Amino acid sequence: MVNIDESIYDTRAYTSQVRKPVTRLLLRAPLLVLLSLLSLAGCGPSIPYYDYSKEPDPRKLEYIIGVSDVIRIDVYKHTEELGTTIAVRPDGTITMSLIGDIVAAGRTLGQLREEVVKRLKVYLQGEILVTVAVTDVNSYKFTVAGNVERGGSFTSKAYVSVADAVAMAGGPNRFATPSATVIIRTDRQGTRKIPVDYGALRAGKRPEMNLIVMSGDTIYVP
Repeated sequence: MVNIDESIYDTRAYTSQVRKPVTRLLLRAPLLVLLSLLSLAGCGPSIPYYDYSKEPDPRKLEYIIGVSDVIRIDVYKHTEELGTTIAVRPDGTITMSLIGDIVAAGRTLGQLREEVVKRLKVYLQGEILVTVAVTDVNSYKFTVAGNVERGGSFTSKAYVSVADAVAMAGGPNRFATPSATVIIRTDRQGTRKIPVDYGALRAGKRPEMNLIVMSGDTIYVP
């Protein structure tokens, strides 16, 4: 009589041998997927190259007068009759004795002083000495919009950086993509979008992106 090893026909033994590696593979799969997702999330959207050094720094430029700024004008030896402290009206003008309305908004202090001297020469003789100063800054305004906690229009008595401006709006909300933040800026060169990775700024990286906000800028956090 021939003895037959029945174990080779026992499917339970085969199943037991196959089940262990398959089970280990199934248990590892979710972990591998999770690690892949975390890796992709860490990369974030890529920031296109931008030459931030070409953007102006208002702290290094002569102040440009704006609407609602309060200006003090003095005329040497004629301060009592011609000196004035006045706010720039919404149409950008101010009014002085003798010379009437003058456009102030959009001019530097030096340019306004030259215009006042030019106008006064029609009425005064000799050397005319004029001083012009801003006593109250009210025209420095910017907007923070998009997925922030408290978006809106903001004013400041001093210049603020992009990071400061977003912080004034309460920071990005839970729906935001801070790494895709942009500054929308309009000046004599036209309108342009400046990419800013706010997440990197918050982490103390990419300091060159932390530009000083110009009056009229809009900071958009998608």
